[in-house]
Amino acid sequence: MKQFQSKRLSHLGSAIFSEMAQWKQEVMSRGTDVIDLGIGSPDRPPSERVIQAMEQAVRKPEVYGYPTSEGSPAFRQAVARWYQHRFQVSLNPETEIVALMGSQDGLSHLAMAVADPGDLAMVPDPGYPIYSASLVLAGVEPYFLPLREENGFLPKLEEIPEEVARKAKFILLNYPSNPLSAVATRPFFEQLIAFGKRYDLLVVHDLAYSEMAFDGFRPMSILEIDGAKDIAVEFHSLSKSFNMAGCRIAFMVGQPDAVRALRILKSNIDYGVFKAVQEAGIAALEEDMEHGDTVAGLYERRRDLVIDGLAAAGWVIPKPQATMFIWARIPEGWTSRQISREILYQAGVVVIPGDAFGKEGEGYVRIALVQEEDRLREAVNRIGRFLQTAKPPQKV
Repeated sequence: MKQFQSKRLSHLGSAIFSEMAQWKQEVMSRGTDVIDLGIGSPDRPPSERVIQAMEQAVRKPEVYGYPTSEGSPAFRQAVARWYQHRFQVSLNPETEIVALMGSQDGLSHLAMAVADPGDLAMVPDPGYPIYSASLVLAGVEPYFLPLREENGFLPKLEEIPEEVARKAKFILLNYPSNPLSAVATRPFFEQLIAFGKRYDLLVVHDLAYSEMAFDGFRPMSILEIDGAKDIAVEFHSLSKSFNMAGCRIAFMVGQPDAVRALRILKSNIDYGVFKAVQEAGIAALEEDMEHGDTVAGLYERRRDLVIDGLAAAGWVIPKPQATMFIWARIPEGWTSRQISREILYQAGVVVIPGDAFGKEGEGYVRIALVQEEDRLREAVNRIGRFLQTAKPPQKV
């Protein structure tokens, strides 16, 4: 019998995520109260202003026609105003912005829009899984950039082989980073843009976590670098910053040819974001420009609660400067998958093994700060008790 599944599907996603879901289901079937710190989905709703904007928009008959795949003029203009307000970056709404059904929409399609089968692209390891999965879909060869703790989880651009840099169509990076919670500053972005220009590369930057930074750190846009718009595009999402993950709205901005290419591809795939969601997105951006109230304070408190609590239990983890995640080096003697499984089975807490994000993630777990403080405190207490009694598996 013919197999009705393409071979490329076997290369998509990480089997670890499926395995974790099975483990969680098994533990819950026993009646265990599971605290899920796995998937980075915000646990709070958008602001009342955003909800009201959506509520009013869905009552407008005109929003039920097909939207445009590039986004409404009003939404793109709001994005341009927000980028100017937040980063002092000027964008042309007509040529340098495309709306997306979540940043994963754009990230999954960009390689198909700007590269051809057999081309090469550089992506981070560890990295958000869609970065490499998008290359599988496009038939593009990956070159994995190792991101290691001793280098601040930044790639060593000078160590990329000359032949790789010359062959590559684009380089994709993400700061503040998921899963690493690492950050980058202006000198690195200047180096990255210079590298891109030297090798005629499209530089792709995922900035989904720019509004989730702590301790006074303020993430920048790569487009702030002089000349960056000549070779760079940047993704941004309303999912995390504005608690709109389920709304599926984001955007890519920057280099006009790449923006146009993604627009053309999307015009053959979908009709764009529901107009009522775009109006809610406009409300979110306008509210932020007027008041500047971000979710950063919430996640900074959660970060401190978890980091300080685990330190008291003997698991010392450096405090990240951004994102809704903690990237934690695991105690000696365990593999990432072993300790993640045992924390779930013995403590009823879901964390994600680091190797779900690439081979360089072995030796770490990712903890998502996506529960209220009482639940996080309970999770920390459970993990603390686990650490006091659990022993690493015996090596055979």
